[in-house]
Amino acid sequence: MNFIEKRKLWYALSLIVIIAGLISLLVQGFNFGIDFTGGSLIHLKFVEKKVETEQLRSTLADFKLEQSYIQESSDGGFIIKTVELDQAKQDEVLKGIESKLGKYELLRSEKVGPVVGRELRINGLLALGIASVLMVVYITVRFEFKFAIAAILALLHDVAVTVGIFSIFQIEVDSAFIAAILTIIGYSINDTIVIFDRIRENLKNRRKETLEEIINNSITQTLTRSINTVLTVIFVLVALLVLGGETTKVFSLAMLVGIISGAYSSIFVASPLWFEFRTKGRKSAGQVKA
Repeated sequence: MNFIEKRKLWYALSLIVIIAGLISLLVQGFNFGIDFTGGSLIHLKFVEKKVETEQLRSTLADFKLEQSYIQESSDGGFIIKTVELDQAKQDEVLKGIESKLGKYELLRSEKVGPVVGRELRINGLLALGIASVLMVVYITVRFEFKFAIAAILALLHDVAVTVGIFSIFQIEVDSAFIAAILTIIGYSINDTIVIFDRIRENLKNRRKETLEEIINNSITQTLTRSINTVLTVIFVLVALLVLGGETTKVFSLAMLVGIISGAYSSIFVASPLWFEFRTKGRKSAGQVKA
């Protein structure tokens, strides 16, 4: 398959998703969860029988609160964080819990602020910036500066796609989403480095081939490895998404979108971008020798 010849098609597919995501961000933004917006905190302990977390979540689902954060406390009770509830709604929820799960002792009930504040969001962006700079330095030392720029653009592609998908479909964003984004960056760069390493090796060993042929052959040689790796991760993430609890769904879904995007960008975005940078200023890409 001629990956480089069809690079404009790959660019177009990426741009469609990214532009749609940007428009969605401008029009409707994110569907922020309680970690970002704050809400209500309820701490209760059941006195008649032992109640499991999933039983409590199932009861909250009757009030469309199944996405609430539920944590078992050290005293054998539960700490529940929900969207902000007025007193009437909270009383209704507590009454429903009692009727379904039995009597309880209400230990605490209060309004809480966002866990992920403005400072943490800024720190997250700062961490992303520092990581990008360090990656540029590392890849420049190991390969060359043009490889580094292509790799970082591919990473930004993966972040933009994941963020865009969550905005388009208004999937709730919580603190686990930030962790997923940082994990995606680490995974995606690894796959890109594998392909770049093969390109560098073939540049030394196949001097008679054009640059386009070298890149196509390098991607083909690593394609099986890339597909097998991403499928292994996807199987695990799908299992986590289907069988895991509500609290892991945002993380596993964000990871699933990012991993697929990362595999795509490593093959169809990063290497073609490097080809563009390498051949810039030349009359014809087909005449470029390694």
